[in-house]
Amino acid sequence: MPQIGFTTRQNLANWLDSLAAENTLIGPRWVDQILLYHPVESSQEIAWDFPRPLLSAKEFFFPPTERLLSIHKSGQQVQIEETISEERQVVFGVRPCDARGVRVLDAVFLEHEAVDPYYARRRENTVLIGLACQEMGENCFCTLLGGSPDDSADVDLMLAEVEGGFTLQVVTEKGERIAEGLSQREISPGITRPDVQLHRQDIFPALTLPSQEAWPAHFNDPYWGLMAESCLSCRLCAYVCPTCRCFDLRDEARAPGEWERIRCWDSCSGDNYRRIAGGHTPRPGKGERLRNRFECKFYYYPQQYRLDSPACTGCGRCIEVCPVGVDITEVMDHFAELERA
Repeated sequence: MPQIGFTTRQNLANWLDSLAAENTLIGPRWVDQILLYHPVESSQEIAWDFPRPLLSAKEFFFPPTERLLSIHKSGQQVQIEETISEERQVVFGVRPCDARGVRVLDAVFLEHEAVDPYYARRRENTVLIGLACQEMGENCFCTLLGGSPDDSADVDLMLAEVEGGFTLQVVTEKGERIAEGLSQREISPGITRPDVQLHRQDIFPALTLPSQEAWPAHFNDPYWGLMAESCLSCRLCAYVCPTCRCFDLRDEARAPGEWERIRCWDSCSGDNYRRIAGGHTPRPGKGERLRNRFECKFYYYPQQYRLDSPACTGCGRCIEVCPVGVDITEVMDHFAELERA
């Protein structure tokens, strides 16, 4: 299959318009002055020159709130209907950190038993078109975790903006099929991408990642309690994260004889997380919940699902939204320094 091509912005826009006519097209879009991955009707609604969106693209595979099934009871008859989406989606402009987040979600929802049918169908019906970052944001640290601003490993097609247009790399068979309608030519040897500007690693050149084995040794470290003194348990860090996947299930009555089973995002930093019958909470303290968040990212999840990297993509969103300044890179650096001592 052809690997590298070149297309103009106008050709790309025309192609996206054709995709929007047959699929749900999702792309970076300004909504009430907030940049989000959002459904668009045409390429004219796309924010072409954009930083990383406020939220990741995970909601198009694992929605914040979704109906899993509906229950209808009439007399002694009970009918249950699943609501698995058959919608075809094309997500354009996915940053490499967010595409990597989808790969991390695959481990729990797709690659191990039991497979989640709701996630699996959306994943099957979605094409990811990546767009390389022109520069790393102030709080980005993807390179520390094995990623890069132009990493194409987790998308179907990878675009990079260059003078006069975009380079195009076909990564998967799904990407090859959808790219057949895009007017392109073989890349000219003279077309090159400018070097990506780095930020956070320039500011913290000594920032290192602790080994996976380092985390259990600090399970009872007083550091967790010190951090928790400022934490508000607001859950913002989990909601903006590309890889957080905790959810809550509840049944809600809609009308006499009608109920819905709803799945919605949850977070291990919330007060009620994992509360069981009788009211017992296994992690009553904020420090214990914070510890779980970080140990899950860097130890529990990679170990359980045999990942070769942490369940963190280095997008830096949690740093930006935390109202009290909890910084995941400071946590990593703290335990890396203890490991070196």
